[in-house]
Amino acid sequence: MQLSPARASLLSILAFRGEQRLSTLSELEQVARPTMSKLVAGLVRDGLVQCVDDPTDGRAVRVKATARGTRLLQEGRRRRVERLVQLLSPLTEREAALLEQAAATLAARLEDDATQTGAG
Repeated sequence: MQLSPARASLLSILAFRGEQRLSTLSELEQVARPTMSKLVAGLVRDGLVQCVDDPTDGRAVRVKATARGTRLLQEGRRRRVERLVQLLSPLTEREAALLEQAAATLAARLEDDATQTGAG
């Protein structure tokens, strides 16, 4: 099953962060609530997420990934990791060391940015 980037991002939040309110998902994905409602409805229709009553607010619902949705993401991650192994395995030790250094630098910059913008 192919997911659009928006649907994959939403499913990833739910699978790895746990169930969330619709309003929280709208904020995290930076989309309007009607847009989020449409995304969620499509994922519900495909059996990848489900909506449950919010135990702290009878008016609200929470959205959570189903086992099928979580499996779909895990399988996609497994395929991406396998592909990376294939791409990186021919590297020389020097190339691998340079790549590791570049990745560490990038991770530090991203961490700094997240701290400065409050996203972390």
